[in-house]
Amino acid sequence: MKLKKIGLLPRIIIAIVLGVLLGNFLPEAVVRCFATFNSIFSNFLSFLIPLIIVGLVTPAIAGIGKGAGKLLLITALIAYGDTVFSGYFSYFTSTTVFPSLLSRGAASSISEAPAVQPFFTINIPPLMDVMSALVLSFILGLGISFFGSASLKRGFDEFREIIAKAIEVALIPILPLYIMGIFMTMAFTGQAWRIIQVFIAIIGVIFAMHVILLILQYCIAGAIAHRNPFKALYTMLPAYFTALGTSSSAATIPVTLAQTKKNGVRDEVAGFVIPLCATIHLSGSAMKITACAVALMLMQGMPIEFGMFTGFILMLGVMMVAAPGVPGGAIMAALGVLQSILGFNAEQQALMIALYITMDSFGTACNVTGDGAIALIVNRIKKNAEK
Repeated sequence: MKLKKIGLLPRIIIAIVLGVLLGNFLPEAVVRCFATFNSIFSNFLSFLIPLIIVGLVTPAIAGIGKGAGKLLLITALIAYGDTVFSGYFSYFTSTTVFPSLLSRGAASSISEAPAVQPFFTINIPPLMDVMSALVLSFILGLGISFFGSASLKRGFDEFREIIAKAIEVALIPILPLYIMGIFMTMAFTGQAWRIIQVFIAIIGVIFAMHVILLILQYCIAGAIAHRNPFKALYTMLPAYFTALGTSSSAATIPVTLAQTKKNGVRDEVAGFVIPLCATIHLSGSAMKITACAVALMLMQGMPIEFGMFTGFILMLGVMMVAAPGVPGGAIMAALGVLQSILGFNAEQQALMIALYITMDSFGTACNVTGDGAIALIVNRIKKNAEK
């Protein structure tokens, strides 16, 4: 019972520490046992990813089709545009800053280190590849929305609950053990300390990007809404710190709503935009995922081409719609595009999860605070439309 009360972040931190410590002392046979477990779990993860995409993205797209017509479309486009902008901002900043952080030979030493081989593995082929799952999700979601298919919508809502429960019961509890195994093998081959040093540097850079992103968001919103951007941002700080403590956009909605109204947004606009953006606006999460992906690809000596990341960022903005309300949220929804577009394997995906969850509350705080900026813009658009 006490273990259940420990949050995912503390469990992952404990797993990383144990993995690094044990990897320096355990014999190769024991490390290979963990490598065997990791191999089987990574196959299970690969099997689950297409199901996660279909189960989360389909009902999310179907659900967006309902609502307030033009205002819904405007809000969704602004939220998507901001998420894509944050992805590009993160990409250009990361590709400029991170290479100097990794210039101490970390990338080459990590990519050249020998791997620990498992004793055996069990192949679990996925039912479809990631891109097939994405296309199927878009077709089904848009079709359900267009035709108003209540029975299909209810069926996929129930399927979403099954997938969410699978993530909650079969994936999240085992994830710390999987990450411990990864860091144990890295410690055994001498990689772990270099990766941890890079993790710390990456976290510092991403936090700085969060602050800059929020200032940019409120400067744009302030210019459109004719309000002092720094005063508006200061008004939203209670929502920021609430999200920092809860790590939940949904749990922060009452505070975000109250502070948005204090910024002069009409009650009906705030009551519509804030709950909607808690579901579809994840600019802070997209920025973190993009930055972490660039950093890990640099560490592995993988190419970080602009064209490839353009497709990744545009798809990531869509995938973020499926993120809220699911344990592991944004990073779980992003696993498919990390695999299909950037070519991440299971071990790289696990490192992404560990790095992302380390900063999870900061991303959530950035998301909900940005919701207030979108509400200011939509409020001004609605006012102008009524004139």
